[in-house]
Amino acid sequence: MQAAEGDAANLGAAMAACLAFTFLNPHVYLDTVVLLGSLSAQFSGYARLGYGIGAALASFIWFFGLGYGARLLQPIFARPAAWRVLDVIIGIVMATLAISLVFSLFR
Repeated sequence: MQAAEGDAANLGAAMAACLAFTFLNPHVYLDTVVLLGSLSAQFSGYARLGYGIGAALASFIWFFGLGYGARLLQPIFARPAAWRVLDVIIGIVMATLAISLVFSLFR
């Protein structure tokens, strides 16, 4: 019976951490209220409903894709070299975005 109590405590701690990461994260409110809310203002009627359903569906697909994708890529990212390659790719993307922003200032 002791193992069941420990499992329940671990589940409770995991659920509390999940809720804290979700609802105490300011990006949740910035993305949901400010970004999606301001973008939805350009729609009316059924288009606004469609936009909301589409945003919710896209979020659902994105986060499930992240979860299952992480599980599938776990063997690859067990090697430090894979992390270095990913870091280089992210650095290239960030540098490209930065350069394009700088060039957009001079147009």
